[in-house]
Amino acid sequence: MSIQKIYWSKQDTPVELHSMLSALADEYPVVCGKSKDGIQVKFIKSKKSGCSAVSTKGNSATVEYGGVSMAARAVGTLLSGLESQESTVFKSLGIMLDCSRNAVMTVQHFKKWLRQLALMGYNQAMLYTEDTYKLPDEPYFGYMRGAYTEDELKAIDTHAASLGIEMIACIQTLGHLEQILRWAPYGGTVRDTAGVMLVDKADTYNLIEKMVAMWGRVFGSRRIHVGMDETHDLGRGRFMDLFGYERGFEIFNRHLDKVAKICKKYKLKPMIWSDMYFRMGNKNMDYYAKDTVIPESVKAKIPKSVELVYWDYYHKDKDFYVDWIRRHRDLGYEPLMGSGVWTWSRLWYDHQLSMDTVKPCIEACLEEKVNELFFTLWGDDGAYCEYDSVLAGLCKAAELAYGCDCDDVVSKKFAAICSGNYKNYVTLGAIQYPCGAENIPGHTLLWDDPLLGINWNNNTTVNPRWADLAVKNYRKMIAALENPGKDNKNADVNHGKLLAEVLIMKLEFRHALLKAYSKKNKKDLKEISQVMMPAMVKALKKALKSFRTQWMRRNKPFGFEVIQLRLNSQIGRYEEIAVRINELLDGTISGIAELDEAVPNVHGGGHWSRFFASGSTIV
Repeated sequence: MSIQKIYWSKQDTPVELHSMLSALADEYPVVCGKSKDGIQVKFIKSKKSGCSAVSTKGNSATVEYGGVSMAARAVGTLLSGLESQESTVFKSLGIMLDCSRNAVMTVQHFKKWLRQLALMGYNQAMLYTEDTYKLPDEPYFGYMRGAYTEDELKAIDTHAASLGIEMIACIQTLGHLEQILRWAPYGGTVRDTAGVMLVDKADTYNLIEKMVAMWGRVFGSRRIHVGMDETHDLGRGRFMDLFGYERGFEIFNRHLDKVAKICKKYKLKPMIWSDMYFRMGNKNMDYYAKDTVIPESVKAKIPKSVELVYWDYYHKDKDFYVDWIRRHRDLGYEPLMGSGVWTWSRLWYDHQLSMDTVKPCIEACLEEKVNELFFTLWGDDGAYCEYDSVLAGLCKAAELAYGCDCDDVVSKKFAAICSGNYKNYVTLGAIQYPCGAENIPGHTLLWDDPLLGINWNNNTTVNPRWADLAVKNYRKMIAALENPGKDNKNADVNHGKLLAEVLIMKLEFRHALLKAYSKKNKKDLKEISQVMMPAMVKALKKALKSFRTQWMRRNKPFGFEVIQLRLNSQIGRYEEIAVRINELLDGTISGIAELDEAVPNVHGGGHWSRFFASGSTIV
């Protein structure tokens, strides 16, 4: 698809759009001057902030816009060769990119993302940083983790502001701090449990004040997300040793009040994830339990300066979202909605689950007139997803937020804004569903140890023929791709295709190994050792090279070592299979113990270190 060139003049364009249009010119054919071979655009400011209209006539176009972000979205519409007349109830539409699960996106690449997000209509962004930022006098913050410096964060904020995008700090000030609390200087001073800070200690609040002060310096926004989610063991560690047992509600509210006061000192308005209030209201600590009861005494102590973020990436029923939005309002707060476009524990953007959850969430937000919505992009278990693939989901989600559910429009916009084939990105999402269901996740096939086969064994208890079905589905998925080798301007579609091919090889290898071993077929075992094993090693090395290419194109180098460790260990394990086969064939051993082990129905979960690398937890 050819992108049409857009011309604008300083005289006919409101000053508030000059920086945005100039920033887009870094990557797109948006030219300041008179039209020669494109469309001359005139921008007219509208009194309606959430509306825009794009109309064309011959070689000229008119854009009526309600704000900078609406004008940027209109430019995306024009680049796509489309017209529009649209509005949205969302005064804030954003993303939250996880930079704490090994992948820290480079400043240059995130700037590219910001330009694409602006053209889609986003006007807010967060970088989720637990410890991946440099903090004065705290050398362990971001140590070997690719931490952002203050200058880098200021550069991001400046570029975002030029595009009409508000950068909001998104950190943690209570839980999810395992990465920093593991270091010795913090163990005896600010650590309650492995990942939770020690409430009521001066050292804790001195550290938090350093965090808040730093973020107050680097971002222009006076809003800050201070986290505090999933602190299940709050007050159950060193806190209990020092102070005895205390109800979680009281500890949480007291801590939040202190953090809110620190934020006020730096003229920042805090928001938190809301789940702990709901979790502590039921015995199972379930965020979504309908029998949750939050005492009136607890509600009364929630600081009024704090905003609550209702996060929900799971429900497929609009009515559930409506119920929980209203429950947040019953607390006396207008919630921000945090939905999820699925990247975590995924090799590629998961289109199916994203749309199954995002659509009803947006419908509920529209019905309930929720003003602020953002989409989280988590990186659980190592951020091995090809993150640029999620731009397809963000493009689709933006269209839904603006009232458009037409894939033809999404496809044209995605091609113009992200230079990608939307159909390919959606097709590769099926790599997560080798058997067409959610109970056998695709990423687990890659990390499964080839000799132990813990995941293989699990899946066999679900469906004895699952591997044959997976191979068939993966081949069908690969065949549906359109010129994958040339679709790499953003995400590398060929990388996704390569991973699917590697998974097919892994499945066929394991199937052949089990069959040959069960029959003690020496000829077939020798074939596996001498032919299939070297081919498998070669394929894994190719996959590792591809992982490296896409990682280094997008991220700082830190964190990639985890993917290298995992795939190189698999290479070693395939070589070990050959050694074991040769020992069996020459009579050194009478059997391969790993293959003789009985198969229980384990089904532990999806993280490499916990379930697929070893039968031991020491990995």
